Amino acid sequence: MRILFAGVMVLAAAAAVAQQPPDEAALQELRAGKGFIATPVFTAEEDQALIALYAGLRVADVSDGMDAAGLQNVGLVDRAIRPLWTDTTTYRHRFVGIAVTARYVPTNLPPAGRREAADFDRWVGQWYEELSPEPFDVLLRPGSVLVLDDADNVDVGSIGSYNILAWKQRGMVGVVTDGTARDTDEVETEGVPLYLRGVGRGIRPGRNQIESVNRPVVCGGVLVVPGDVVVADGDGVIVVPRAVAAEVARYARGILDGDKAGRRELYRELGLPADPSVE
Repeated sequence: MRILFAGVMVLAAAAAVAQQPPDEAALQELRAGKGFIATPVFTAEEDQALIALYAGLRVADVSDGMDAAGLQNVGLVDRAIRPLWTDTTTYRHRFVGIAVTARYVPTNLPPAGRREAADFDRWVGQWYEELSPEPFDVLLRPGSVLVLDDADNVDVGSIGSYNILAWKQRGMVGVVTDGTARDTDEVETEGVPLYLRGVGRGIRPGRNQIESVNRPVVCGGVLVVPGDVVVADGDGVIVVPRAVAAEVARYARGILDGDKAGRRELYRELGLPADPSVE
C-alpha cells in the first residue's frame, strides 16, 4: 500500500509541474530549435594523442575493446556501409581518426525546371552557396574523419572526386556516409578511403540541403558525436565514444598483439613469408 501511495504522489507531483505555465524565455528557446547533446571541443594535440593509441588497430580489435568496456554491439555501423575500394597489400583503405560531422536532409523546395544553360548554372551556383554548401571543410585537420548523415533515398552524389581530394588536402583521412557518392571510379583511383551505402549520380542542387555541422548525427544506425574515434577497414566501421576511447584502445592493443604473435608462429610453421598483417 505504501508503494502504491508513493507512486500516486509522484504522478500527482509530475502533473502539477506539467500544469505550471512555461517560462516564456525557455519556450521561445525551444521554438527556435534546441540541441540537447553537447558538442565537445578538443585540441589538435588531444586528438593526435588519441589517434596514436589506435595506430594499426583493426575494427575487430576495437569491437573486442568495446565489449570489454561493457559496450557490446555499441558503435558498430550498419554492415551495408562498405569501403568503396580495398587494398589488401598495404591496407591503404584502412583509417582511424576523429569525427567531424555534417547532416544533409532531402530538400522540399521545387526543382529548377527547364532553363537556359546559363540560367541553370546560376541556379546551381546559388544552391551550392546558400542551401547545400560544405561549411564543415574549415573544421577538417590532420586526422579528421568526415561523417556525413545524408538525405535518405535520394540519388545524390554529395561526395565526388573533386571535393574528397580537397578534404584530404586539409588532412582528412577518410569519409563515412550513410548516403551515396559519385565519380566513384575516380575516387578509387585517387585512393581516398570512402565508406558508403551506395553509388549516387545527381548533384546536390535540387536534392538536398545542409542542416547542421558538427552536431551529433546518426550514421548507419550509430550515434556519432564530434570528437568520437572512428575506425574503418574491410570489416566495416566502428565508432568509439570519446569518454571510453583510451580504455578501449588499451584492450584492443592486447588483442592485436596476441593475434599477430600467434599468426607469426603459424606463418613460421607453414613456411609462409611474413606480410604487413603480422609485422
